[in-house]
Amino acid sequence: MTKRVKRILIVSSDKHLRDILHFCFDGWGYEVFIHELKIDDINVIKKISPDAIVIDVHSATKSHLEICRLLKEDFITALIPIITLINKGQLREQLLTLKQGVDDYLIKPPDPLDLRTRIEIAIKRSQYSFYSSPLTGLPGARLIEGAVKERIERNTPFSFAHIDIDNFKSFNDVYGYTKGDKALMQTAYILYSVIKKFGNAEDFMGHIGGDDFVFITTPDKNKEICRYFIFMFDNLMPYHYSKKDREQNFIIAHNRAKQIRKMPLMSVTIAIVNKNKPDELRNMVEINERVAEVKKYLKTVPGSKFMADRRTSAKDSEDLQVYKKEGFFTNLYRPIGQILLDQQKITQEQLEEALAIHWKRGIILGEILKDCGFITADDIEKALKEQKEIFEKSRT
Repeated sequence: MTKRVKRILIVSSDKHLRDILHFCFDGWGYEVFIHELKIDDINVIKKISPDAIVIDVHSATKSHLEICRLLKEDFITALIPIITLINKGQLREQLLTLKQGVDDYLIKPPDPLDLRTRIEIAIKRSQYSFYSSPLTGLPGARLIEGAVKERIERNTPFSFAHIDIDNFKSFNDVYGYTKGDKALMQTAYILYSVIKKFGNAEDFMGHIGGDDFVFITTPDKNKEICRYFIFMFDNLMPYHYSKKDREQNFIIAHNRAKQIRKMPLMSVTIAIVNKNKPDELRNMVEINERVAEVKKYLKTVPGSKFMADRRTSAKDSEDLQVYKKEGFFTNLYRPIGQILLDQQKITQEQLEEALAIHWKRGIILGEILKDCGFITADDIEKALKEQKEIFEKSRT
């Protein structure tokens, strides 16, 4: 497959600069477009569809720079990186004039190699933003395919795991999309935490969309990652339900046939395929087909579970088994946030505000609540003590 040539738009009234940059970037294999500073219609830029735009701010008037704002406010061009060239003597004034609409800058005249590096970094950052989930921030389908392709080309063994949240639709229908989004954010954070603790430094995680997630690790790590992910998921997700629904262990909702039924609380299904040899699983299509087969079988098993495809697993591997939640997991853990809520130390709104920060930034929940002024250090200490007592009591 032919690799697409990257397009660079250079906007400047400085002919000498234009000629130098055109010569360099053309020689590096880019498709270069040149414009003087008289663009007042972004449709011209849309037709070019550049991967990055370089604007010579030093030779532009304030009205000319309005194009930066227009590009960032338009849906079609908003993610195109804009790199400006600024005069050193007027650096502060020019940056304040721009305010928004610029992704990076270099002092004029730029070193072409430095500019090329900035452009490549900006393009990669833009592509990641475009192909990532806006909710969880995890890489989306396009980036997932790229990660798989890279590993296939390297001929290194890997495990591809597809995570599907069971009964998420029922939860979303009853509790609403806002609550549903929070459940997905927590799932993403659980996956991140488990991969970070039990996976490899180069492991990958992604969010296909909706209630479907993936991770890529090595065959020796997938079992431990799945077990701990299920443990955390099954102990934390019930707290997204009301106390009544949590205690009765079901909700009343419509099933896919539009019939009113008692629907179980959310659980998780993890289907895994392992690539151990160069001649197996040669592309994403084959991987998806194997995942679908494993997932189809696992969906007949209630509760949270995971299993690796038998055809790509070692004969003596325990991954041939189906792991599912048994009574061992029940009530072993109560989140600090729920304990503080039950103690009436915080409100539901305060907890949700702190959780949103916790899932996005990975900061300890107790510290967020304390920094926000919702609780004291003494409140955290008492909550941790109660959490430990509940854990020890549930094990006896």
